[in-house]
Amino acid sequence: MLGFVSMFMDISSELVHSLLPIFMTTVLGASMVTIGIVEGVAEGAAAITKVFSGAISDYFGKRKLLAVVGYALGAMTKPIFPLATTIGWVFGARFVDRIGKGIRGAPRDALVADFAPPHLWGAAYGLRQSLDSVGAFVGPLLAFTFMIWLANDIKAVLWVAVVPAFVAVFLLIVAVHEPESSDHAADPRNHLTLADAKRLPLRYWLVVALGAIFTLARFSEAFLLLRAQDVGLAVGYVPTIMIVMNIVYSIFAYPAGSAADRFSARTLLLFGLGVLIAADVMLAIAASPGIAFLGSAFWGLHMAFTQGLLTKLVADNAPAELRGTAFGIFYLASGGALLLASVIAGSLWSVFGASATFIAGASFAALAAMGLLIYHPNTRTTGHKAGT
Repeated sequence: MLGFVSMFMDISSELVHSLLPIFMTTVLGASMVTIGIVEGVAEGAAAITKVFSGAISDYFGKRKLLAVVGYALGAMTKPIFPLATTIGWVFGARFVDRIGKGIRGAPRDALVADFAPPHLWGAAYGLRQSLDSVGAFVGPLLAFTFMIWLANDIKAVLWVAVVPAFVAVFLLIVAVHEPESSDHAADPRNHLTLADAKRLPLRYWLVVALGAIFTLARFSEAFLLLRAQDVGLAVGYVPTIMIVMNIVYSIFAYPAGSAADRFSARTLLLFGLGVLIAADVMLAIAASPGIAFLGSAFWGLHMAFTQGLLTKLVADNAPAELRGTAFGIFYLASGGALLLASVIAGSLWSVFGASATFIAGASFAALAAMGLLIYHPNTRTTGHKAGT
């Protein structure tokens, strides 16, 4: 059910996001640097919020309430986008929307670990991520369909996003219940102190560092959409880039997560990085929409083999009573890296052109791969030899 909640919210969010970069450039006249700053600051705000929401969920032992607040904030921002008349409106709505994402992210991912047995954590995170990704391609598909139906009236299409957002909130309220007993509720100590954060083991902090480097290589997907338009894809068809990416993501996310319960995490992450490098190279040299579509498909494959696995590694290496805090810190580091990556991407695009943006992404991915050759992630398995 948490997966279905994610799916409906992602239908809404990705419908908006598949049109927003084009809306900002063609309707509001924003520059590439401005788009990079808007995307980066919004995601950075989400990451900072996740630290506090994760720690609070550990302290009170109640994760669902925070998740509801986060999803509700996301839903309430959706009408603002079609009403926007300046880039400030869009920035404000994106900021609050990502604050909502920050509030819900760590408690929701900690709930997954609370509900699922440890030996199936990879499959559980993969399943939630897969349903989330179904929403991530249904949203752009709806955007594409309504853009044709409504003659490329972007503002009218953005109104469609309001409905699935409130469906997600409704499902979370009525169908997801706080676990009656869980590890995180068993320890009454205050987990909002720096001393408790210091109890997180070294291997956890290595996962945090690894996740940050991964994120530097994976800047905002707004640049995939802008690249597609840059190589000649008509405005009304730009959302199909996200459809292709997220179909691949949703198909492979669950098998990749399940594989993480049985096979080496390092091998799977290295494979994901290799795929990302290939995607960046394709997007850097793309001269036609076809190559841009292929690069986006590889981008989705990379996401399937890395995102669910990284969250599993956080759960593997964090104490149960600090699980929410651990996810929050992980997302903070990743969000800071995404802010930096998006600003770098926008700046490189403005100064050197689109190819430089994706070459830089490939370079960061290669750096992450070098780190993985040194670091062996620790994974927890039951009934199988632990991956190294």
